[in-house]
Amino acid sequence: MSTESTPTDAQTDETNWAVTYDVDPIRIRDPVAEALAVLEPGDPFVVGYEDVVTVAGHSCPTAAGAYRIAQVGLEALYPDSDPVRSEIEVLATGPRDDPGYGITGQLLSVVTGAAGIDGFGGLAGGFGGRQGLLSFDAFQTDAVGPTFRFRRTDTDETVEVTYHVGDVPDGGPAIGHLGDLVEGTASDDQRAAFAEAWHGRVRAVLADDSLFSVTPLED
Repeated sequence: MSTESTPTDAQTDETNWAVTYDVDPIRIRDPVAEALAVLEPGDPFVVGYEDVVTVAGHSCPTAAGAYRIAQVGLEALYPDSDPVRSEIEVLATGPRDDPGYGITGQLLSVVTGAAGIDGFGGLAGGFGGRQGLLSFDAFQTDAVGPTFRFRRTDTDETVEVTYHVGDVPDGGPAIGHLGDLVEGTASDDQRAAFAEAWHGRVRAVLADDSLFSVTPLED
């Protein structure tokens, strides 16, 4: 017979989302959502880092990096207005089957809507279509670290974003407890130490602008 007590609302909330992060959400308009009365005209979707974590299934420096790549890239591309899905092309310098580029590209698609051949084709006449707006092995660069380009299809303005993943803090020896956590043999102290180190790395990615370079590109 189970001896567990019924969790309180506060405990349930903590179980459902035990880790919190302090990072601004991304506001992005979607013409299809507006046309179908999901959103009022001009109102944006608000995408938070938690949405990216839900898709990825976990929080890590790669997921955090993808979120920040999208955030800083869109802010540079749309300095005076909300970005617009279906008008944003995302180009990756690396291949789709690269563990970093493939996952990052998928998470960038969640935010921007940009997709490959399997993307949304648009309403009648292609309105709001996002198919073919995400490409890999699309350009070459001398930048060190995962690099993506964001292009506005309405103006052709383009920015290049590089994630200096090599500069992310390593988290120290507590990261070594990961194997024990996966095997279920970690002590409470090891789990707590790992969590502090792991999520400390994630918070560093979400907060440190120096980990990202944004370069406007000339035509």
